[in-house]
Amino acid sequence: MIDGKRVLIIMPAWNEAEGVADVIKETYTTLPGVDILVVDDGSADNTAVVARAAGATVMKLPYNLGVGGAMRAGYKFAHDRGYDIAIQVDADGQHDPRNVPELLDRLETGADLVMGARFAGTGDYEARGPRRWAMLVLAFWLSRMARTKLTDVTSGFRACNRDLINAFARWYPVEYLGDTVESTIAVLRAGYRVEQVPVAMRPRVTGTPSQSPWKATLYLGRIGMILLLAFSRRSSLGPAQKGK
Repeated sequence: MIDGKRVLIIMPAWNEAEGVADVIKETYTTLPGVDILVVDDGSADNTAVVARAAGATVMKLPYNLGVGGAMRAGYKFAHDRGYDIAIQVDADGQHDPRNVPELLDRLETGADLVMGARFAGTGDYEARGPRRWAMLVLAFWLSRMARTKLTDVTSGFRACNRDLINAFARWYPVEYLGDTVESTIAVLRAGYRVEQVPVAMRPRVTGTPSQSPWKATLYLGRIGMILLLAFSRRSSLGPAQKGK
C-alpha cells in the first residue's frame, strides 16, 4: 500500500535473468509498499526463476508476445486482484523507481495516465536521425490531442489508475509501439487525462532490446500509417467514466 492505495509494478521481461533480480531489489527498497509482478515474456533463460527468487510474483507466458502482450496480461492480473494503480517498470534497469512518487502525485491530482518523459529537460538521453524526427511528429500530434505538452509518447515508463487498469485488461494493443503510441491515442480519444513528468532514463544494464535500432527506425518511418489507423479506429476503451 502507498497512501492507502494498492500499487502494482508490472515488469515485462524477456531474457533478463542477468539483471532482473537487482531491478526487483532496488524497486522493493525504494518503494517498500508496492507489489511486483514480473511477466516473463517467453524467455529462453532463467528470468522467471531469478525473478521469483528475488521476491516478485511471476507470470510466465508460454511464448514471446512482445511488450504489449505482456502488459495486457499484467493489466488483467491487476484488474482481477483489485489494484488501484499499475506502473510499468522495465526489467533492464532503465527506469529509476525513485521517479515513481512523481508519477503517483500526478495521478492524485487528476491524471489518468502519466508518462515518464525523457525529453522534458531532465537527463541526457538522446535520439537522433529519422527516429528522433518521427518521435517529434508523434509528440506534436498527441500533444494537440492531450491539450498539454507531451514530449515522449513512446516512453514505456508509465502509471495509470484503476479506470485504465480495467480498460487495459479488456483491450491493449500488442503491436510494437502500439503498447505506447496506440494505447495513448485510444486513452485520449476516450476522454481520459494524460500528463507527463520529466525523468532521466538510465543506460540498459543487461539484456537485449526487443527491437533493433534499425527495425525501430523502420517502424517509426511508418508513423503516418500508424496515426491514420489509430485515428480511424473506433476507440476500444469507450468514454471516460471516473470511478467505474
